[in-house]
Amino acid sequence: MMRILKLLFFLLIVGGIGLVGYAYVGPFFGADFSAPQEEIRLPVTLDAS
Repeated sequence: MMRILKLLFFLLIVGGIGLVGYAYVGPFFGADFSAPQEEIRLPVTLDAS
């Protein structure tokens, strides 16, 4: 049972390192992680009575 827990812990650590590495190296391979930015203007009616 302890071997399985050690293996799962190792896979969790390796997976985390892989995700962090992909986040840093991904833009060099064309992966764009930035959110799309656009200006949105909506008219607002205020009831000031």
